[in-house]
Amino acid sequence: MYTEIKEKFLKIVEQYDLSDETVLIRAKTLTPKEAIGDPEGDDFPILKGHERLMQAEVGGCFGQAFTDMYGNFDGTLQDVLNMKLDNNFRRAIFIASLNAVMRSLGMIEGSVHCKDSGPEECGRELVKFLKQYERSRIALIGFQPVHARCCLEEHELKILDLDKENIGNEKYGVIVQDGSQNVDEVLKWCDLALVTGTTVVNGTIGPILEMAPQKVIFYGISIAGVAQLFDLKRFCPKST
Repeated sequence: MYTEIKEKFLKIVEQYDLSDETVLIRAKTLTPKEAIGDPEGDDFPILKGHERLMQAEVGGCFGQAFTDMYGNFDGTLQDVLNMKLDNNFRRAIFIASLNAVMRSLGMIEGSVHCKDSGPEECGRELVKFLKQYERSRIALIGFQPVHARCCLEEHELKILDLDKENIGNEKYGVIVQDGSQNVDEVLKWCDLALVTGTTVVNGTIGPILEMAPQKVIFYGISIAGVAQLFDLKRFCPKST
């Protein structure tokens, strides 16, 4: 899938004659406070120190991507396009840069994470959003505490995660399952899969879309550009 993403990104660059220009990409690692402020909960992966938010800037516009392999990067757009997407760090730079470029061209909105009360407000919006599905079986792929709590108000829920500290532990009465082992079984069980956009950074997006393309709704800012390019459903009402 990354070959297709890169091809679509390259077409955008060529369409807007960006290849011969020096477009500086500044990707930096945001601190938790810079990324999401002071949300009410303390169970977010970024607050636990397992993930950071990479931010790229193009033409005064920002694009972001969550990753567990983070660091700083300075380079040109051509450097990003030439990059081998063989680990989470490089994919995070690439995805954050894609989001920043598409935001600068007006092709996407909502490429910057919400802060402070935003996550709780997002949860309230999710409850409203899920009413169209009546009582459904929902798979939450990527543990997000607010989303998990809100899904359980009226729906059955199974949670998948890759964080070893979460796997096997109970969250809001639900045992978190191993996202590397149980995804096929859970996707067959569910009516709807709420999937973290971080899957486009950690390399798991392809298999999920292959197994259950009609069930998937992505959430979060990482997936903003790719969702637009591939016409994927995305829920992220409080991003800016």
